[in-house]
Amino acid sequence: MQTTSFKIGEKVRHAKRPEWGVGAITKIEVITRDGRPDRRIWIRFPTAGEKSVLSSMAELEHVEAAPMGGAPTLADAHARADSGWLGEIAKRKPEDMMVALPDGATDPFVPLRRRLEQTFALYRFDAPNKLIEWAIAQSGLNDPMSRFSRHDLEAFFKRWKFALDAHLGKLMQDARREPGTLEDASRGAPPSAVAAMRRISQYR
Repeated sequence: MQTTSFKIGEKVRHAKRPEWGVGAITKIEVITRDGRPDRRIWIRFPTAGEKSVLSSMAELEHVEAAPMGGAPTLADAHARADSGWLGEIAKRKPEDMMVALPDGATDPFVPLRRRLEQTFALYRFDAPNKLIEWAIAQSGLNDPMSRFSRHDLEAFFKRWKFALDAHLGKLMQDARREPGTLEDASRGAPPSAVAAMRRISQYR
C-alpha cells in the first residue's frame, strides 16, 4: 500500500499514464476500503481532465520524480539550478533528452524480464494520433508544442522509435540466454510491440 502523503494543490504525475501530464490535486477524501483507511484523490490533468484515483492503488509521483522509468526530462532540467551534477543534467541538449529511452527499459541492473516489459509498454505510443501523448511523457512538459514545432516532434519521434526498435532487438538477443523470458514478458504487450518483434526476427 502506498504511504506517500499528498496535499490539495500539489502537482503529481501518474506513473502508468505519463501522457496525462502533470496534474494538480483538487480534492482528497478519507475512506475505508476492505476495512483499511484509504484516500480517494481527485486530480485535474491537462490532457485527461479530472480523474479520481485511490491512494493505495494509483502510482502517483510528486513532480520531482521523473516519468517513464526514471530518466530526467526536459521539464526536470528546466526546474533545477545550473550548478553541481543537476546542472550537468540541465546542460543536456533537448533533442538528446527527447530521443532517450527510459532507465527502466535500459538499466542493465534491472532484471531482463522487467526491461522487456518496460520496453513493450513504450510501444503504446506507436500510432500517428499518439504523437502529443508521447511528447508529453517524454519531455515532462504539459504542452510540448510550446517548445517544439510538430515537425520537430515528428523528427524526434522517428529517432526515438529507431532507438526503441534497436533496443528491443538487443533485449531479444539477450533473452535467448533466458528461455521463456521473452514469452512471459510479451504477454499483454501492445499489438505494435508484437509486430515489432516479428519484424526484428525476420532480419536476424
